[in-house]
Amino acid sequence: MNTFVPEQHVRIILVEDDDGDALLVEELLIDTGLRHSLIRCSSLGAVRGEPTVHAADCILLDLHLPDASGIGAVAAVQEIAPDAAIIVLTGLAESQAGSEAVAAGAQDYLVKGQVDRDLLHRAVRYAVHRKQAERVSADIRAGQLRAEENARLERGLLPQPMISASRIRATSRYLPGRDRALLGGDFLDVVQTADGQLHAVVGDVSGHGPDAAALGVCLRIAWRSLTLGGHRAEDLLLLLERMLVAERPQSDLFATVTLACLDPAGGRATLYLAGHHPPLLTTADGTHEVSAHHGIALGIAPGYANWHASELTLPDRGALVIYTDGLVEGHEGEEPERLGVDGLIRLMDRIPADDTDTHLDELITQVRELNANRHTDDLAILHLEWNGIGAPAGLVPAPGKAEASSLQLDRRG
Repeated sequence: MNTFVPEQHVRIILVEDDDGDALLVEELLIDTGLRHSLIRCSSLGAVRGEPTVHAADCILLDLHLPDASGIGAVAAVQEIAPDAAIIVLTGLAESQAGSEAVAAGAQDYLVKGQVDRDLLHRAVRYAVHRKQAERVSADIRAGQLRAEENARLERGLLPQPMISASRIRATSRYLPGRDRALLGGDFLDVVQTADGQLHAVVGDVSGHGPDAAALGVCLRIAWRSLTLGGHRAEDLLLLLERMLVAERPQSDLFATVTLACLDPAGGRATLYLAGHHPPLLTTADGTHEVSAHHGIALGIAPGYANWHASELTLPDRGALVIYTDGLVEGHEGEEPERLGVDGLIRLMDRIPADDTDTHLDELITQVRELNANRHTDDLAILHLEWNGIGAPAGLVPAPGKAEASSLQLDRRG
């Protein structure tokens, strides 16, 4: 983008086929005192062939050329040099043509024979300033439109829970690490199948930026489709890994994943960890980390598939919290130590848990405050809560809650 500073050199192209008029303009420019370079072209074709035209700050354009005239000449020059300010040169009886040229995109017009050095000096300076302001405004607007389009796209890719009359209430929070983004490399989802079981996934794609976000979306959609299609356990993880390897833009990208299948009628849960840390279980006695088998992350060694099931007996009332490492890798205050799982558990036990939404919001707030708001990694939390596991199927958990599930997006930051 060309930038004009009054004291700096101004690159001007004069498009004029009349030698006398061209000489007058050249002499006036010298008299203005502007530091400038001037190139003269006698036709529109000569402008197209001028190698420096794209670097021009200002083009002085006669409206009567051998190969172009009127508004058509203005449009043609705008196409050739879109970043240059255009000042139209008109005859004494053509003031209307000058106004029409400005309406068509020129920055100003001057009437031949009525131009002195001061007027020309001001016209060139102001035209370049106006063109620069127009470019900045257009860039800002284009950026806003791109941001709005990206936001609509990312919002459309966030999961909508597929839960009917489950006794388990699912609540989530999602906070991307990228500034002004809605979606990051972390992903989560939850669906209920016809047998009444609740299936959940939480994952974290390595790296940051749009590539990680796109791969996370791909894995989440693949997980939902495969789960609803009847795939389970190691078979499901193997298919997800094949999808990751096929879709990743870089061979070093991998993903950690936790799969959870909760059986409300049987009061049991089955967990699979693929490079991911274990969930947390909250009961009346407090919160602790679940003991579970660890397996390799997806994409580290494709096909190795050392994933093993971990069975968990669910208490009659409690909550399972599956999260990504953005929740625990921040600093714990001014000290160099990280918050870690132990620090997270202390926070969870200290924050009132009467209302899940308030509890999660306060948890994220305190984690970020301890990290001095140095939020750099994506953060995803899936909170699965129940009251009366193994009770009759008609029991509705969380009295006073109108919805069986509420997956939410936290866009703070």
